[in-house]
Amino acid sequence: MPSSGSPTLVLVPTELEERRLAELGGLGLGLVARCGFGPLAAAALTAELLARLRPRRVLLVGIAGSYRPEVFPIGTALEFARVRLDGVGAGRGAAFASPSQLGFPQATGPDGVALGEELALDAAPGAPALVTVCAASGSEAEAEERRARHRDACAEDMEGFGVALACARAGVPLAIVRGLSNAVGERDGRAWRVREALEAARLRARALLARWEEEA
Repeated sequence: MPSSGSPTLVLVPTELEERRLAELGGLGLGLVARCGFGPLAAAALTAELLARLRPRRVLLVGIAGSYRPEVFPIGTALEFARVRLDGVGAGRGAAFASPSQLGFPQATGPDGVALGEELALDAAPGAPALVTVCAASGSEAEAEERRARHRDACAEDMEGFGVALACARAGVPLAIVRGLSNAVGERDGRAWRVREALEAARLRARALLARWEEEA
């Protein structure tokens, strides 16, 4: 089990995000490791890292798409109160059924209680929800379909739920900070603002890590 001397583990999905964060000045605190691209790699690699390092808490940092850029602007960063899984189940649109609705809960936590498609994160009250998908929205129509299913969510990523599931299974607190690099459904990379998004995420993550260090 983690002890008071256990490290804080900072997870970054891809080499690109890790390199850009380092170029911008790094995060300052925490043991940084990659969790891989997409929910499957993220869940598997996070579980492996948790078993080997036994961190006292985890922070996931990277970029995400904004469902509502007029409210959550591109180039800013957010923390999230919960993360939800989308795209694993059956059907489409309003007829889509999640694993729990189909009678197949994702997994159980360390207390044996079933874990659903929404997991709580370590964040201040009132923080928004994040949606994790298996493939990023490829069009405005697909983005709108997901917005309709998750009306309280503000952003879409591809790793959050996988990392959260591994952390929930291990009983390790997780926080997620994502910089908003693009509007969900926008696939033209020339319109993305990755550097600005990662700089906003880096500053927010550094402040969070500093607060954790003071509380330790």
